[in-house]
Amino acid sequence: MPTITLLEKVYGAFNQQRFQTKLASLCKDLKVEARVVGKTSRGWVQVELTGEDERVTIEFLNREIGVAPVSIDKVKKFSTVKGKIISASEKKQELTVDIGVYSPRVIDASIPLERLQAQLADGKKLPLHRLIELFCLRDYAPLHVKLIGDAKPGHDLIEAEFSETQLSKLTQWMNSSLDRLISLGATLSQVEHAIKVGGHKRDVVRVEALGLLEHAIVCKLGTDAIGLTPKLGPHLYKATLAPFSPRKIRRIINKSSF
Repeated sequence: MPTITLLEKVYGAFNQQRFQTKLASLCKDLKVEARVVGKTSRGWVQVELTGEDERVTIEFLNREIGVAPVSIDKVKKFSTVKGKIISASEKKQELTVDIGVYSPRVIDASIPLERLQAQLADGKKLPLHRLIELFCLRDYAPLHVKLIGDAKPGHDLIEAEFSETQLSKLTQWMNSSLDRLISLGATLSQVEHAIKVGGHKRDVVRVEALGLLEHAIVCKLGTDAIGLTPKLGPHLYKATLAPFSPRKIRRIINKSSF
C-alpha cells in the first residue's frame, strides 16, 4: 500500500475532492484503488495506492502527471526534473522552482537571473520582472529544469537552468507567432466553459494542457491574448491569467538598449 507524492498542487478553484474524481478517471482501466490522502505543506498531492497494479500505476502516474522525488538522494547533477514556480518576485535575482524535494529538508531549484537572460533574452540584460512578465513565469506555472549544481550541506537551493524540453516548447510557441493566454488555477472544463459563455470560441484555436490546472489558450491569428484577459477573467476569477505574446517578446529583446 504505497503512498506517493504527485507533482500536482491543489490551489485556485480546485480541491482534493475534484482531484480525486480526476484521479479515478485516469486510473479507471487499472486494477488499483487510488485515493487522495492529503497534501504536503507546499500543496503537493499525496495518493495511496491499493491493488495488484500498484507498480504499473506508479509508472503510469509518473508519465501522465509526474511523481515527486521527495528525497534529495533521488536528484542528481545534470538530471532533468519537473516542478512549479514559487515566489516569482521582481525583487529577487533568481527564479525559484519547487521540485518536490522535502526529505530530509526542503530543497528548491534556483535559476539565476544571468542564466535566464542567456537562455531567454539572447544575453540581453532584461530585469527579472520583465522576464517574468514576457514568459509568464508566475507562481504555480509548471517548469522543466536541468539541475547544473549539487545539493550542498546547509544549503536549500540547487542551481538550475531551463531544460531542453522547456526551451523547445518556448521555441515552438515563438515560431507559431500566435498569442497564448496562460491560465493557472483552473481545470480544462472550467477554461472551456469560460471561452464558451464568454462567446470567444471564434477567437481560440485550441486549449493546450500544461498540467491539470495549467493551460495555454491558443489565440487565432489577429487575436491578442491581452485583449482576452478582461473578457475571460470574470469567468475564471480564481485563476491567474498571463498573456504570452511572441511579437512583444521579439520587439523587446531585439531592442539595442534597455
